[in-house]
Amino acid sequence: MNGHGQGGANPYENDTRDAKGALKRLLRMMKTEKLRLISIIILMLFAAAGQALAPKFLGDATNVVVDGMGLKIDFAKLAHVLVIVVVLYSVSSLANFFAGYIIRYTVQDIGYELRRQAQAKIDRLSLAWLDKQQRGDLLSRVTNDIDNVTQTLMQTLSQAILSFYLLVGIVAMMIWVSPSLTLATFLVLPLGVIALVRILKQARPHFRAQWTKTGEVSSIVEESFTGLEVVSAYGLQDEFEYIFDGSNHDLFEAGYKGQFISQLAQPIMGFMANIGFIIVAVMGGMQVIAGHLTIGGMQAFIQYSRQLNQPVSTLASMTAMIQSGAASAERIFDFLDAEEMEQDSDLSLRAIAPADKRKGDITFDNVQFSYEEGRPIINGLSLSVRRGDQVAIVGPTGAGKTTLVNLLMRFYEINAGTIAIDGVSTRQFSKDSLRAEMGMVLQDTWLFEGTIEENIAFGKEGATHEEVVAAAKATGVDRLVRQLPDGYDTKIDDEGGTISAGEKQLVTIARAYLSDPAVLILDEATSSVDTRTEMLLQRAMGELREGRTSFVIAHRLSTIRDADLIIVMVDGDVVEQGSHEELLAHRGAYFDLYQAQFSGPEITA
Repeated sequence: MNGHGQGGANPYENDTRDAKGALKRLLRMMKTEKLRLISIIILMLFAAAGQALAPKFLGDATNVVVDGMGLKIDFAKLAHVLVIVVVLYSVSSLANFFAGYIIRYTVQDIGYELRRQAQAKIDRLSLAWLDKQQRGDLLSRVTNDIDNVTQTLMQTLSQAILSFYLLVGIVAMMIWVSPSLTLATFLVLPLGVIALVRILKQARPHFRAQWTKTGEVSSIVEESFTGLEVVSAYGLQDEFEYIFDGSNHDLFEAGYKGQFISQLAQPIMGFMANIGFIIVAVMGGMQVIAGHLTIGGMQAFIQYSRQLNQPVSTLASMTAMIQSGAASAERIFDFLDAEEMEQDSDLSLRAIAPADKRKGDITFDNVQFSYEEGRPIINGLSLSVRRGDQVAIVGPTGAGKTTLVNLLMRFYEINAGTIAIDGVSTRQFSKDSLRAEMGMVLQDTWLFEGTIEENIAFGKEGATHEEVVAAAKATGVDRLVRQLPDGYDTKIDDEGGTISAGEKQLVTIARAYLSDPAVLILDEATSSVDTRTEMLLQRAMGELREGRTSFVIAHRLSTIRDADLIIVMVDGDVVEQGSHEELLAHRGAYFDLYQAQFSGPEITA
């Protein structure tokens, strides 16, 4: 883990998805921090030794004073003992400080590694799996759950190790001072520990529920933000508030119960410590009177008996904290073990067929696909597209139009059949090299927070300002951008809210042009805009499509009349294909769609 490298496969997979398996995986991750962990263990040993030895020397100091009463106190000996006490506490404090520094760095490094693995996992996730998940819950796993795991590790490393050493050291010193008082103390202590462990076992299901409900609440909040306009337009605020209140109440219940059970540690151990203190005070006093124990020894033992409560309580309460962290770790590792895309080829499209030798023909041969087993979306689809063709895909909602291009780009893998470019199956080369040949312009445009220039430059790695401007000019976007107050430096927020929907689409067209793709995917890119903007978009897309194979998914048939090939899909099947005029003359499914969209006198071909 030393050295924050880039992505790669997760090396910690295939453990049982339970609390024990999650903790084992965390421990394996910590093996890479071996030197730091050894340093922490050694420093904590010094810290605990100082705290464990100091009371014994304080007892010796008391004996020096008591022995000198009525005579002459040996101040030199007293000073010597007190200096030892100061040194012990100083060493303990310094060791604690340096151990804490190393612990914080180590834990943050582990948190960094978990976040890196999570980000790398996102790039490999199967879209089929991702479609079934709540985005807010996944976000909660990558943020809240990882934060909880790091906090758990922080507390465990800083408190549990020290408490364990203290427990061993204090018990050893208690035996040294008075074995009989130690035995009396431990007649009571185990009863509290046994009761506490049994109670704390009940906490883990509540902590698991707490972090699951945190993910649900995050999902609802995310939906509230992303769908704010729709929620407001339909007056659904009360319904969303009701749904949120339900999940929020469940979160409250789970969190309250888990915390309530875990907080039983302090009162239980406090009660047992007080019982033990009473026993020590009575028996110790009797031993002092009998001459079997010095006053300094009794003082030291009482201090040890009070100190004993702290590591025991800490270790007991750590059980609940570890359970909470384990619940989060389970959710994180469930995510890291989620279904991934199929193993990709290492070959690039250009290596198999260099650009100057490629025709660019695309064929679908008896392609079959379903999102869920037994519910086919694409049924035996066969299709041939020549390089440079403008292909329009139309059909009713759910016909499989978007699925078709998703399969072409290998966002999903086909169940049967072949998709090929120049006769070579797309499975034979890597997804990255395939998608590098394709550009997308979608209705739901994606722009990131940054300037217009940065968003256009996203289409080509290392693009210069001149290349960005050239792409904008070629697609007619330059004139629009220069009318903005800050031109290419105009800031866009993460929702693209500083420019209109049409302007956002124009920016994505310029971005696609800059990437210089061989194949274009145009998905409803001209809907929901005014007439002037649509004209600008049509002109820009005309420049973009020039000399390139393009697949246009559109419900607005007016935008595809000039397409070289129109494909009509119904229930996953290509029922018709041909030019606009040919399909109208055929008076089939396309004719019906056209009639429905342009109602009026009957159309004649």
